[in-house]
Amino acid sequence: MKLELQNLTPKEIVAELDKFIIGQDKAKKAVAIALRNRMRRRQLPEELRDEVAPKNIIMMGPTGVGKTEIARRLSKLTGAPFLKVEATKYTEVGYVGRDVESMVRDLVSASVSMVKAELQEEVKEEAERRTEEALLDLLLPGVKQHGGETESDSRESGHGGGEEPGSPILVSEGASGTNVEETRSQTREKFRKRLREGKLDDKEVEIQVTKSNFPAIEIFSGSSFEEMDLNLGNLSNLLGGKKKRKRTSVKQARETLMQEEMEKLVDSDRVSEIARHRAEEMGIIFIDEIDKIAAKENRGGVDVSREGVQRDILPIVEGATVNTKHGMVDTSHILFIAAGAFHSSKPSDLIPELQGRFPLRVELEALHAADFFRILTQPQNALIRQYVELLKVEGVDLEFTDDAIGELSEIAASVNTKTENIGARRLHTIMELLLEEVSFNAPDLKGQKIPITPEYVKERLEKIVEDQDLSRFIL
Repeated sequence: MKLELQNLTPKEIVAELDKFIIGQDKAKKAVAIALRNRMRRRQLPEELRDEVAPKNIIMMGPTGVGKTEIARRLSKLTGAPFLKVEATKYTEVGYVGRDVESMVRDLVSASVSMVKAELQEEVKEEAERRTEEALLDLLLPGVKQHGGETESDSRESGHGGGEEPGSPILVSEGASGTNVEETRSQTREKFRKRLREGKLDDKEVEIQVTKSNFPAIEIFSGSSFEEMDLNLGNLSNLLGGKKKRKRTSVKQARETLMQEEMEKLVDSDRVSEIARHRAEEMGIIFIDEIDKIAAKENRGGVDVSREGVQRDILPIVEGATVNTKHGMVDTSHILFIAAGAFHSSKPSDLIPELQGRFPLRVELEALHAADFFRILTQPQNALIRQYVELLKVEGVDLEFTDDAIGELSEIAASVNTKTENIGARRLHTIMELLLEEVSFNAPDLKGQKIPITPEYVKERLEKIVEDQDLSRFIL
C-alpha cells in the first residue's frame, strides 16, 4: 500500500521498513531522513527551495543484507517515482551499450505510468458509463439513447449474429412516436440490467479496434534509441493506425472499450507535465553495484572505461537537463541512492567528484544466526510463512517448532562462514533443500500435518553441511 509522503514521519518510515527488513537500523534511519527532507524542502520559500540539494546516500555491505530490499520497499511506501538500475549496464560514451542518461528517461517513463494510472482512476466512473452505453449500442443497433442519435446514425457497429441482442428492435408502423420512444427506452433499460448482472458476458459482439501501423525500425550496431533521439510516441500518432473489426465476447469487449475510453478521457499532455514535475521533485534512482565501476590505481585495460562511466554519471547526479520524449527533465533534485558490497574496492576508489555528491555513507552489518531467526519468522513476507502457505494450497500443514527454526538459522550462519557469505539469500537455498521431498510429494500428502523438528532438519541437512565440498555446490 502506497502512503502519502507528506504524512510519513521518519519513525513511521522506519516502522514500515521494519515489517519487511530485519536490522540495519542505520540504513533505515538514513533513508527515512532523506525522504522526510524531500517533504520539508517542498515547504520552503521558492528562492530557498532550489538551493537545497538532496543528500545522496551510499550503502555499503555484503550481498544479501538488505541494501536492495530497503530501496525496493521505499518505492512501495510512497507515491514517489522509483527506478533501480545496475551501474554495470552502462558504458562510457563511445562504447556500445546504454548511456547513463537513459536512467533518467526510464525514471520519467515510470513516473508517466504512475500518473496515468492515477488519472485513469479519477475518470474510471465516467469511462464505465461510456463503456456501458457503447456496449448497449452494439447489442441494440437502431435503439436510441436518451436524447441521442440511433446507433446506425452515430457509429458503425457490429451485429450480434442475428440473435436477440444485436438485432434491431422492430416497432410497428402504426405505433405513435411516443410509444416507439418508450418501447426503445424500456428495451434498452432491460438490456442494461442484464448487462450489469453479467448475463450477457458470453454474448458475441463485433467491435472496432485500432491495429498498430508502426513501421519496423532497424537499430544499427553502436546506436540506440537514445542516440537516434526519436520521439516514437509522436511518430506513431503521426502514422496513425488502421481500424479493424473483431468479434469478441461482451466481457472482453468491455475491457477493450474501457481502456479506450480511459485513454480518451486522460489528457496525455497533462500526464507528461505532472510526471516530469514529479520525477524532478520526488524521483528516486537506486544505483546498485556501484562498487563494480570503482577503478583502483593498479587496474588497467578494459577497466579504464569504468572511470569513464563515473564521469558520465557525475553530471546527472550533480544536476543536468536531460531530453526525454516527455520533455526536458532537470535532475538537480532527484535523490540518488548507491549501493555496493565493496569487497575488492572501497568508496574512496570512486573519483573524488562523485564521492562528493554522495555525502552520506551507511555501512550495513553482516547477518548472524539471531538475525536469520528473525528473518524466518518476523517479517510479513517471512520465508516460513511463504512455505507454509504454499503447501497449504495442496492441503498439507507444515508445523515448524522454534527449535527447528533455530537449527536452520545456525546452519545458515555456519554455511555462510565456511563458504561464500551471501547473507539472507542462503536461507532460500536451505529451505528449498529442507522441504524438497515434502514439496515433491505434497499432492500425495493431502490432509496430513508434517512437523518440522530439529531432528528433521538435522536429518535433511547435516551430512551436506559437514561435507564442505558438497555444500559449496548445493548450499
